[in-house]
Order: sequence, then C-alpha cells, then structure tokens
Amino acid sequence: MTEDFLEPDELNTDEAHSLYEHHNIKITKGQELIRIDKFLMITLPNTTRTKIQHACEAGMVLVNGKATKSNYKIKPFDEISIMLTVPPRNVEIVPENSPIDITFEDDFLCIVNKKPGMVVHPAYGNYTGTLVNALAFHFDNLPKTRTKLNNDLYLDRPGLVHRIDKNTSGIIIIAKTELAMTRLAKDFFDRTMDRKYVALCWGDLKQDSGTIVGNVGRDLRDRKKMYTFPEGSEHGKHAVTHYKVLERFGYITLVECKLETGRTHQIRVHFKSIGHPLFNDNEYGGDVILKGINSGKYKQFVQNCFELLPRQALHAKTLGISHPISGEKLFFDSEIPADMQAVIDKWRKYAKDKEL
Repeated sequence: MTEDFLEPDELNTDEAHSLYEHHNIKITKGQELIRIDKFLMITLPNTTRTKIQHACEAGMVLVNGKATKSNYKIKPFDEISIMLTVPPRNVEIVPENSPIDITFEDDFLCIVNKKPGMVVHPAYGNYTGTLVNALAFHFDNLPKTRTKLNNDLYLDRPGLVHRIDKNTSGIIIIAKTELAMTRLAKDFFDRTMDRKYVALCWGDLKQDSGTIVGNVGRDLRDRKKMYTFPEGSEHGKHAVTHYKVLERFGYITLVECKLETGRTHQIRVHFKSIGHPLFNDNEYGGDVILKGINSGKYKQFVQNCFELLPRQALHAKTLGISHPISGEKLFFDSEIPADMQAVIDKWRKYAKDKEL
C-alpha cells in the first residue's frame, strides 16, 4: 500500500466518488490493545504511519463499519476495513439480467432512464445490481473508458460517458462504439451537451432565476462529501449552475437546473451553499425540517413526504446532444419518477390549501 492513500484526480462526473474496500482485517482473540495506526503500519507492507493517519482523518479507515481516529486502540474481534476512492485491481464486472429502462437506442448509443436507488457502477457495498452489471448483460463489447487513477491503476467504465448519483434518477447516455464514446466524451468535455435537472429545494428562492458559481471539491473536514469553495479558491474546481423557479410552494421550491459544468454533487452542494439544500438530501442537511411552522401537523406532513421520497429530490430530466455519427440534434426527456412526483403533488396541495 504505497501510493494507495494518495488522492486520485477527480473524475469529471456527476456522481460522488465511491469507496472501495482494499483491505479487510479481522482481529484475533488474543490481540493486545494497540493504536490502530501503529497496528496497520506493522501489518500492511509499504506504508507509513503518516499515510495511515491521513487516511483516518479522511474517514477511510473503518472499525466495525464506522470511521475511526488514528488513536483508536484495537480490540479482539474488531474488523478493520481500509477504504479507498479507487477500485482494487480485481474488481470484475459480472453481467446480470437486471431490468433497465432504455428509452432510445440505435447502433451507436442508447439512452437509459435510471431509476432512483440504482448504483451506476460497482463499488464497495455495491458489487452487484449496478447499471454497469446490467449493461454488461444486455450489450456485447461495449467500449470502455479507461481512466487513469494512480500510476498503473485504471478504472474501466464500459459504455459510460457520464454518471449520476445512486439516489438521483434520470437520463444517462451509453455509447455502443469506440467512435461514439470518443465523440460523446469530447462533447461533455467541451460542454456542448444541454443537461437539465429538476429539483425540490428548501425555502422560497428570492429570485425567479439565477446562477450559482463556486468551486466544488472535497470537504476538507469530511473527505467523503463535497463542498462549495469561493470562486478562485485553491480548493475544488470551477463550477457553474444556472437555475430558474418552476413553482413555489412557500416552504419548498421546485427548480430547473442547467449545468454548465459537471462536478461531483454539483447541484446538491451549490444549493446548500446558498442556504437552500435539496429536499431530503441526507448528506447535505436537507433531511430535516428547515422551513415551515412549528406544529405537529406540519411536522407529520413533512415526515410523510420524507417517507414517500426517501432520497434527495433530484431528477436528470432532459438531455440535448448532437448524434456522434450523423450530427443530428437529438433531445431526450424523461418523466419525473413517481416518488418525486407524489411529493410535488402533496406540496402543491399544501400550498393551495394554506391560501384558502
């Protein structure tokens, strides 16, 4: 484990970096109490105590499933997991006959409407049941994007031009040939694709439209999350989100978001940065009541909405592209999924009844 604790360059995707288990150590019955950083330095070859301490600070060292500090003293029967943001070399894509919603397909590409809760590609805790596993079953010989992560370590992503979060629903484009992959990837890099999302955010936005600009990068206090830094900061990468209000419900606002860049968790952290986290976003503070009235009836109403939509209220609704071979302009639209639409309908009724 020499370079493994070093941070790889951020992948230019919408989905958060997944965590992969690289080491799993079960402590035996007779183990003496010892600091975990010292124990791992002795146990794992080619590493240093400093790297292990940094990994603990980043939340990459788990004991019994929970992140631990470097001064934790291991005990008999503890189970230690070393997590990294890059996959181990032996991750294998196993084809699985899982249903996927293909809304368009030709010889060069297909459009998938990803359901919420589906992970895009295998990672720690989700080695099966992912979109990539399903794609490997439904298609033969998909082209692979090989992304260099660390020295000789690469991540192969068959067919994927981009990704979205596990709990974000909506449109994903899949390339079926090498040429289509190359040209679509260039379009994403050049920002010529037109991507729009719909989201529910907490609060009543002051303006009917606006632009959020701020670098997006890893949170310095919690490396598993992302954070919005000031534009021009040495941290994060330049990110721009344009939005317009579609409907106001008083304490909640339905917005359309157009991405100018595609950083990890961009919409989610940008809206948090302006004080309007996405509804029921448990990573960025939207899963508690942030606006409204202090009554039991209202609290129960919001809780019912949380139960109807057990994820962040974010859907990748439309995608406009130039066909990678013919150059034809194509536009794809997807329906807002039932869980999110049900919550929108409840808030719409709530806002209407409140006016009466």
